[in-house]
Amino acid sequence: MTRDDGIADVGARKEGALPGLQSVRLNRRSLLLGSAAGLGALGLAGCSTSDSMMRAEAAKLYGPVPDEKFPIPAVDVSKIDPKYFRRIVRYDSKEAPGTIIVDPGNHYVYRIEGDGNATRYGANVGRSGFLWSGEAYVGRKAEWAIWTPPKEMIQRQPEARKYAGGMPPGLDNPLGARTLYLYQNGAYTLYTIYSTRDPETIGTGVTSGCTGLLTQDMLDLYPRTPVKTKVIVLPA
Repeated sequence: MTRDDGIADVGARKEGALPGLQSVRLNRRSLLLGSAAGLGALGLAGCSTSDSMMRAEAAKLYGPVPDEKFPIPAVDVSKIDPKYFRRIVRYDSKEAPGTIIVDPGNHYVYRIEGDGNATRYGANVGRSGFLWSGEAYVGRKAEWAIWTPPKEMIQRQPEARKYAGGMPPGLDNPLGARTLYLYQNGAYTLYTIYSTRDPETIGTGVTSGCTGLLTQDMLDLYPRTPVKTKVIVLPA
């Protein structure tokens, strides 16, 4: 797929909690209770301070991953609307735990956890003219995949022809660190859920129908998503 700028891109917690950061929240609370100055600043700054604290927590969630085949840098969380940070939310669904639901209209991907809960990830989705909806499943998975542009992309973007034989894996590869390939009736749909290092794309429609999650979010989703996992793409 391709982005609009011409670059190829292809136990329950409380609702709203950022996974893995409970201890951070406790430390922050202790710090605020022990500091009159901190409380004063909180009162003066209002929502701005609350937003800053949320970003500080998210910065830990989206920190660097140095032990990967290609070390992954931290995400600049200042470039993301906080509503797109990974979190556990209430999400009523009759689908089985593990099912993935893509909501392109709101730029979210949900993983059903059961008991009315889901892990919600911010996403980028297909741009106008490339949106699709329906049911699919994960037909295969790949870590640090080779990316080969489809012939339709090469026709639209001749500059992609140099990768017709495949682009080696790496940080600049459009598929990123992890890829879930979506299939229907035994055939690859050409659509994927992939990892992106471009935080400014989250919450936008920039692809040729694929769905992108921040790399750190894909590292969370990928190991919990076996082949044959059901994927539902809602109408935009």
